[in-house]
Amino acid sequence: MIAIIDYGMGNLRSVQKGFEKIGSEAVITDDPQVILRAERIVLPGVGAFRDCMHNLEQGGFVEPILQVIAEGRPFLGICVGMQLLFTDSVEFGLYSGLNVIPGHVLRFPAQMTVAGEKLKVPHMGWNQLSFKQQPPAFNGIADGSNVYFVHSYYVHPDDSSVIATTTDYGIEFCSAVWKDNIIATQFHPEKSQAIGLQILKNFAELK
Repeated sequence: MIAIIDYGMGNLRSVQKGFEKIGSEAVITDDPQVILRAERIVLPGVGAFRDCMHNLEQGGFVEPILQVIAEGRPFLGICVGMQLLFTDSVEFGLYSGLNVIPGHVLRFPAQMTVAGEKLKVPHMGWNQLSFKQQPPAFNGIADGSNVYFVHSYYVHPDDSSVIATTTDYGIEFCSAVWKDNIIATQFHPEKSQAIGLQILKNFAELK
């Protein structure tokens, strides 16, 4: 069973529908005990980092998340759900995260340009993945594949060896990480059509 954590910050139904399309059962839950019993865990996230972290703490999700990660169960973080795994974020101040992956969440520079044209922030729409390493959750995904992004902040891991993919948007930023049983994406697999569904299928089949 796949548990999608409902902490009031995420497009949960679209993630659940993604798993349904590939024939995997996924339960949306706000019960920490269900998370502790799940075989695989998904942490989605939409909104401000500080609000997401606050809701995780208030809902009693922090300890279950840390426990299931420590036990080695497959864990997928999506968008802000990826950012929350890091040490801290500079969004609206400086706020602490789960610190599972040492590193920081930073904002895109204000004046990014390509060929003299200013880039908009948030980074929104389709963009390419460049592989640094290929985790099992990305089996069958070709280098240069296009996926869907919506974000103004990006992660900067202290240890570059956890970077699975990077993407160019004014700067080269980390768009996915892989550390042990953790796979996390800045992009939205559930909005990335066939490529995203393949990633969800791979995740659902991880041992």
